[in-house]
Amino acid sequence: MANASLWTRPARVSQRDVSLSAPGALPAQAGFTLIELLVVCAIIIIITAIILVNNNKFGGTVTLENFAYDVALSLRQTQVYGIAVERFGTNTFNTGYGMQFTLANPNTYLLFADENGTGVYDVSATPSEIVQSNTIQTGYAITALCAIPDVNGTTCTPATEIDIVYVRPEPDAYISIGQGGGAPVSCIKNRNTACYYEAHITLTSPKGDTRDVVVDATGQISVQLQ
Repeated sequence: MANASLWTRPARVSQRDVSLSAPGALPAQAGFTLIELLVVCAIIIIITAIILVNNNKFGGTVTLENFAYDVALSLRQTQVYGIAVERFGTNTFNTGYGMQFTLANPNTYLLFADENGTGVYDVSATPSEIVQSNTIQTGYAITALCAIPDVNGTTCTPATEIDIVYVRPEPDAYISIGQGGGAPVSCIKNRNTACYYEAHITLTSPKGDTRDVVVDATGQISVQLQ
């Protein structure tokens, strides 16, 4: 019994004391505060938003560029048809070929065979002169048409319709325009008064970016930034 009275219960060591005394242990107050966490999250959100906005803008510009080159390639195809005597119908080999752009239908442009020799697309022709109808991607559109009458001219005359026709054997483009919704005056039939030197087809993206497809009377086709 004497030995029992000398025994004392060891003091309880808390987990906090152990963690503080352990070699390399972090202070109890280490960690992020709520404000620090919110600031980090805000920075991440801002950076992500900037990246997404720039990516969408870049993607829209690339799509517009591709669309403009598609139109240019369609014009080149029309030129090849015209000078290579592509057959129209079953036995017509001497027809010219053209491309029509109109603000009345800004989401479509037509490749047509100028079977009647009018130099412009004849909507009432039988059979139809349409060879191929091209539909523009949703959100993109033809928003402006104009033509420059002279070689060294700088003033582009606004138009509501432009017809560009190629006739063998030359690669030259015959550019006719219509204004105010009226039918275009044929360049082929009125070469001295109605022919334009340069046509501009303006294409616009949903975000407002623009590209011009430019066609010269000499046959050159290019895509330009406005």
